Amino acid sequence: MFSQSRAIFQYFLIITLSLLCITTASAHFKLNLNVRILHVEHLADGLNVYMRLPMPYLVAHLLGEVNEDGLPSPAPYTSNRLEEGKLVHYIDVKQLKDSTDGLALLAMQGLELSIDGKIVDPEVERVKLYKLGSQPDFATLDDAKMSFQDEQVFDAFEQDVYVGDTTVDVLFRYTTQGAVYKYAISSKLDPGLPDQDETANLVLDYSPSGVQVFRARGLLHEPVVVTRSVFDAVMTFIKEGVKHILEGLDHVLFVICLVLGAMHFGPLLWRVTGFTIGHSITLSLGFFGFVPTGAWFVPAVETGIALSIIYVAFVAVAPDFKPDFKQKKNEWTVVAVTGLIGLLHGLGFSFVLQHILQVTSPNIWQSLLAFNLGVEIGQVLIVIASFSVFSLISLLGTRATKINRFIVAGVCASVSFYWVIERGSNILANI
Repeated sequence: MFSQSRAIFQYFLIITLSLLCITTASAHFKLNLNVRILHVEHLADGLNVYMRLPMPYLVAHLLGEVNEDGLPSPAPYTSNRLEEGKLVHYIDVKQLKDSTDGLALLAMQGLELSIDGKIVDPEVERVKLYKLGSQPDFATLDDAKMSFQDEQVFDAFEQDVYVGDTTVDVLFRYTTQGAVYKYAISSKLDPGLPDQDETANLVLDYSPSGVQVFRARGLLHEPVVVTRSVFDAVMTFIKEGVKHILEGLDHVLFVICLVLGAMHFGPLLWRVTGFTIGHSITLSLGFFGFVPTGAWFVPAVETGIALSIIYVAFVAVAPDFKPDFKQKKNEWTVVAVTGLIGLLHGLGFSFVLQHILQVTSPNIWQSLLAFNLGVEIGQVLIVIASFSVFSLISLLGTRATKINRFIVAGVCASVSFYWVIERGSNILANI
């Protein structure tokens, strides 16, 4: 008996520590924005591509070797120094005033557009830099065109401006023999930035047949194939919704505990339905801004999500301590609370969309509904996988089922308790 309990404890400890040790890699350049937007305008003889991306993507990989002063040679258009023992990078405004041709070349080398498998070389027509917070809107094609109307002014960069607080707008001109109906966009950039694999890429294609919005995540090493098909565009958002919930550990743990506490199909269906209705409502409300805007709000929602996992983990084991005649009443209470928790999780989903889309973006409802559908598909996949595993374990007997329930619920609750402390401190820091 003692050896069995020790084995369970060791198993519990290993899983908990493994989940807690999931961290983000660090890098030299601080990245304060990781969204890349491309507006593609169709012309009779080619394409105009208006691109906005954070400057670190263009220069971070060009940091030089360490010099005698202990500092690496700065990347082009940057300077660096140590502050409180940390290497920080600033815009070198003198280099920018001399010429932005080198920056244009870096941008051109970092983007590939191919038609029928053949790479088309562009001409860079304009390059503009903006300090984060001062950049104009870039949600529509008209916004993108307006961002290039005025001449570059470097007044904002006279004071020290972090490279990570700088965005770059580039206008590419691709000349072809005729109209373009299908093309692929990819990137060779690999700047080695933190969270670069989470880069939100948005391609908005403006063809004579209408506007289509395509979504991809990462560095675009895998090409995004852009067509005039509504289905193809919608599928990119559905895939992103699936990825978001499957890669979001807090959402995964919540759904697992939801299944764990309702090992019969009827109660499980009601709980999942309640959760779906709840998060679908606030996903839209949160995206359109019908929520508080204070800096404390996002960490508060994230803390609430962590607390919700602790709640469903408790519910997963609580039935073992309650009389049978209370189960039906308690189940409807859980369904109601699960629906309320869904409202909370929907806000978390909406924060992701806010980093990608703007309310004024074309086809906004199409993109929003497709992303939500992807979230639902991802949730169903978690339900099927966890329900299948738990059902197989139940075949081993009541004791195995109970041990599994306590281990899974305990691990999820422990990880969530750590998140509550971590995220709760962020609330206090932003009040």
